[in-house]
Amino acid sequence: MKEEILKLIKLQEIDSEIAGFDNAIAKHRLAVTRREQAIAEKQESITHFKNKIELLNKKQSETKIEHEDAGARVKDRQNKMMQVQTSREHQALLKEIEENKRIAKETEERILQFIEQIEHLEQEVANLENLCTAEQQLLSEEAENVDQEISRLEDAKHSIIGQREVEAAALKDAYLKRYNMLLSKRDGLAVVAINDNVCQGCHMALPPQQVIEVRKAEKFNLCPTCQRILYYKEVEETEAGE
Repeated sequence: MKEEILKLIKLQEIDSEIAGFDNAIAKHRLAVTRREQAIAEKQESITHFKNKIELLNKKQSETKIEHEDAGARVKDRQNKMMQVQTSREHQALLKEIEENKRIAKETEERILQFIEQIEHLEQEVANLENLCTAEQQLLSEEAENVDQEISRLEDAKHSIIGQREVEAAALKDAYLKRYNMLLSKRDGLAVVAINDNVCQGCHMALPPQQVIEVRKAEKFNLCPTCQRILYYKEVEETEAGE
């Protein structure tokens, strides 16, 4: 039985190494994805700002027309002042002139505000576009490096997978089936050592009698909490000494 446990320990080491390759590959891909997302977010902001600029330009044009109309009405009413004969007509024209002067002043202020807002947004767009250009260059370089690194990791992983097939073939079918089931259900960790009478899979304390049985390695022992296959560290040390 000790021999079978040693085979399982070896298989777990190989699978942990394969998982390490998978995690490294996923980490590299995630870095590229995050950079792509950052660029996409900036591009989305650029589109948003350009839409706001377009809307502000439209409002500015409408306000300019309103401003020009108010100015034209002021001139028109001032010209009519020379033609009125009654005080009532004179007062009415003065009132219209003052109202249109007020509109002209307000619209002029609004136009200046639109110009300021548009200039600010255009600067934001220019800054974001420069950042996007720089980040896209970095993305291109990083993606190329990541592809090379992933290719290297995949090659290394492939050689380990070949070794795994050899080790798995040496195990009895029943043991391999249980091992694979635990591997999939326990986050890639099916075989764990005992350290200070504690399962290193779930970190729960084990009954003293079970610790003794695990140390003897005369039969399979499963953690009563997480059901992982247990072994005592000296099993590995004995094999290494031999």
